Amino acid sequence: MHIKPTNRVRWQLLMLAVAVLLAGPKTFAQASAGAAVPAVGTKAPDFSLKTVDGTQVSLAATLRRGPVVLVVGRGYPGYQCPFCTRQFGEIRARAKDFEARGATVLWIYPGATDEVRKRGEEFLGAAELPSNIRLLLDPGYAFTLSYGLRWDAPRETAYPATLVIDRDGIVRYALVSREHGGRAPIADVLAALPAPK
Repeated sequence: MHIKPTNRVRWQLLMLAVAVLLAGPKTFAQASAGAAVPAVGTKAPDFSLKTVDGTQVSLAATLRRGPVVLVVGRGYPGYQCPFCTRQFGEIRARAKDFEARGATVLWIYPGATDEVRKRGEEFLGAAELPSNIRLLLDPGYAFTLSYGLRWDAPRETAYPATLVIDRDGIVRYALVSREHGGRAPIADVLAALPAPK
């Protein structure tokens, strides 16, 4: 039996199609993946990514050693972001403060699969990282999408974000910037971590 749609049903379908088109690819990609930025008080989803040298690092394994400061940079949107470079420098300079709180910093560097390693090496530079700071590559934006942070627009990569995750995997602090700047102040991040030992 064939049911002919009414004009009202046609109108509703047309409005739904227009809403989907206006929502844009980012919203559709996030909705299809069910992705949302982990909120304060919720459990952070586990993930596993590689460093520039190919070492596999997971959130679960890192949390066994203590809290994690998870920072998502913009990667390479056609240039090395100056806001990311400054924030990364500030974190490196305060490595001992993070260490005193038992924290590891995982910096996520997202990018296109074919060039993320090269650009990550370029961003890292020649200096050695302190042992409690790891630069992790996110090829093809798989992690960025899973955390609801993909900034899917021309010459964009990810929304800059900083999360503090306690040893139980619960998010204790979260700041997501919907612009290039607006990064989490180091003092706020440190305040969200346990007091120094």
